[in-house]
Amino acid sequence: MELAIIKTGGKQYIVAPGQKLKIEKIDGQEGGQVIFDEVLLAVEKGKTQIGQPKVAGVKVSAKILKQDRADKITVFKYKSKKRHKVKRGHRQPYTLVEIE
Repeated sequence: MELAIIKTGGKQYIVAPGQKLKIEKIDGQEGGQVIFDEVLLAVEKGKTQIGQPKVAGVKVSAKILKQDRADKITVFKYKSKKRHKVKRGHRQPYTLVEIE
């Protein structure tokens, strides 16, 4: 497989073998395997297969490199003249995978 478009975590990603990718957190241990079976488009040996909505019989495998959380962002809400303010922080969890 030269190229594929996969869907995971409500998002779509263009992937190629050897590519490292940050995706929404999925279950699994570091060093483990994950299979993406929602393949929307696949290019293999110059032939393009377009799914409706998924390509039948095509799966993309990946190795889980890291389970981590992104840098902290600050969420600040403020309403003028109402004495209302809220300050919160958030760190989004993610999974780093390498496409095989």
